[in-house]
Amino acid sequence: MASEEELFASVDALLEEEPQLPPPAERARLREAAGITQARLAAALKTSTQTVKNYENGRSEPKSPRLEAYQRLLKGWAAKYPAHGTRAAAPEPAPASAPQPEAEASATFTGPTAPEPQTPAPLEAPAAQATPGQSARPAGRPATSSRRPAAKKTVKSAADPRFPHGPLAVLDGDGSAYGVDGLVLDCQATTVPELVEWTLSESGLGAPRLHRNGKDSDPLIVLTAAAAVKLGLPERLEGHEQRRSLRLPDDHPVVKQVTKAKWQLTQRGFGPWARIYRKATGNQRQCVQLAILSWDALDERSWPGVADMKPADVARVLGVYAQRVITPRGSTAVSGLELMTALRPPTRAVRDEATGNWVPGHNPGSLGTEPMDPAPPEATQEHPVVVNSGWAGGFLNEEAYQWVRDVDLLTDEECHLPWAVGLDLNTAFLAAAARLTVGLSAPDHFHAPQFNPKIPGSWLVDLSHIELDPRLPSPFTPDGTRPEGPAWYQTHTVAYAQELGYDVHPIEAYLRRETGAYLDPWHDRLKTAYVDTLADLGVTRDLDDHAFLAAMEQHKQADPALAAVLSAIKATVKGGVGKLRERPQGKSYKQGERWPALERPTWRPDIRAAVISKARVNMHRKLLNMSRMTGLFPLAVLSDCVVYPSPGESPLDFLPYATSGKPQPGAFRLGPTPGLAKLEGVQSMLWAVGLMEQGLNPARHIKGGDAVLDEGE
Repeated sequence: MASEEELFASVDALLEEEPQLPPPAERARLREAAGITQARLAAALKTSTQTVKNYENGRSEPKSPRLEAYQRLLKGWAAKYPAHGTRAAAPEPAPASAPQPEAEASATFTGPTAPEPQTPAPLEAPAAQATPGQSARPAGRPATSSRRPAAKKTVKSAADPRFPHGPLAVLDGDGSAYGVDGLVLDCQATTVPELVEWTLSESGLGAPRLHRNGKDSDPLIVLTAAAAVKLGLPERLEGHEQRRSLRLPDDHPVVKQVTKAKWQLTQRGFGPWARIYRKATGNQRQCVQLAILSWDALDERSWPGVADMKPADVARVLGVYAQRVITPRGSTAVSGLELMTALRPPTRAVRDEATGNWVPGHNPGSLGTEPMDPAPPEATQEHPVVVNSGWAGGFLNEEAYQWVRDVDLLTDEECHLPWAVGLDLNTAFLAAAARLTVGLSAPDHFHAPQFNPKIPGSWLVDLSHIELDPRLPSPFTPDGTRPEGPAWYQTHTVAYAQELGYDVHPIEAYLRRETGAYLDPWHDRLKTAYVDTLADLGVTRDLDDHAFLAAMEQHKQADPALAAVLSAIKATVKGGVGKLRERPQGKSYKQGERWPALERPTWRPDIRAAVISKARVNMHRKLLNMSRMTGLFPLAVLSDCVVYPSPGESPLDFLPYATSGKPQPGAFRLGPTPGLAKLEGVQSMLWAVGLMEQGLNPARHIKGGDAVLDEGE
């Protein structure tokens, strides 16, 4: 038998060996339990996201000194999040949120008290209980299907045995339901209730959840004009002044059919995007989303040319979007907002230690299940918080740039340059959302707080003493004018004043104690969708600047269907940000009344302000760096587009490059990723000056065809 000394010697030998890591699956579990994304962990370990993925699937192991750092992190997580054995499948109860204790306001608050939560990667979890308006597919016979060659290249959806036929189908008048990857199903439904039953029992349509604690995407059926008529719907839906209010009257025969079959419609009724469901029974969700093409379900601004495509091509466009972004449930703005919630579900199933049952618990990093009133300066003038309190203390004015330089500040040298060249930043709002810390809890009021750039919130501060070059817009106001006195600013705006070397002394502030990078997974998914779709159109990251400009000239012609997907992705970004502060609709609205959007946890004007503030600051930083590197000053800025005087028709004629030929960091750079620039348009300098003299913005029209840029809402 071994002696005590021999045993201790053997143990000591093990301790002296190279640090050991838990199995790959446990590494992933610990990271997810901590609420950290793979991208965030990669940044902490100073490596790539793919390397972290390799660590978690067993393809590679870290080497010193990264090994010791990774082991230390995993040990810390293991102590906080011990394994409780394998989870048994259990229904997730209806979302519930625990009341938060009211925070005591104090000017000594110097930082957030909670760690910054992140989103786990999608994995299997306890089955979620149904909620009204969502569906689980009951068992049924497989749909009759065939494979017909599609006219265009298709993108295959991820295999999921529950949804063998992809996320959606486009139904034509002859009963052909066109799915992704050239699939064609046979659907002989002649009424809307029959179509709903076929979709849930036979079609095999749907998509898996994007987050382990989320819900599966319900199937989408898109109706052509012929299909709509066959089902008893009018080919066109008319009679309302506002497109948003378009819907069938409650006494329409189709609405009666739906009701008689014991199906329900959501509050928006039977409009261009109709959601038909039955209340959940157990964990069975039954819901189908309809979109009617001839009722303008696909807005031409977001989905250019798609409504006029053949059904198979419409299915391809929407299928790629569903695979890369989310199955559409409405406009691109609605889809952008839905994507936030799909990637940050408000609740997760947690085990009640007392009973052993699974109960709903708050999902770290999410916005929860209950709506939250903003601070008065973050609200809109008609908001009940403002009206009921008689607030007259001013409001945040964090909006995108709309600025034109005073023509009197143009030099003779600038006026003699022949060209005005417009640069557009790729998805500037998306770039601003990256690693953006926002508030997750309710705002607390502070008097004379010390400014902390790490705390998200709204600060009343006087920045009027800051004097900058008048040939640049002020970074503190959307119209680029110098502030005239104290005003409310989001954290990023105040932090930029500090970055420029100026003292800031807030008078008061509304700050949030619980914070997190809520938009990180939303940013990551949309960035990947944008970059991958551009790459499919021939605009890849490995192109040099000359090749990039050439590829961008042709990318829309390369594949109109994928070009439409790209347009929809960009609209999803701007529309999703805009939805965070959706205003009341309709002539009957009275100031001070609550409107439907206020009942969403995602009605968060402070988060919208944070995105736009950071985007505007990012733009000004580039403008300032350009002036220092090149001596050039912009003629105008509109949102994410800037116009410069140029000796040539190309951005290559004025952008700064090092002697090595590489772009100078800090200035505008060309490229296909969010935050980098592309050519927006070229006009003569004479044309630009003429517009400026009329008080018009050249950036609004630089693209030609009297183009108008979308400013976000």
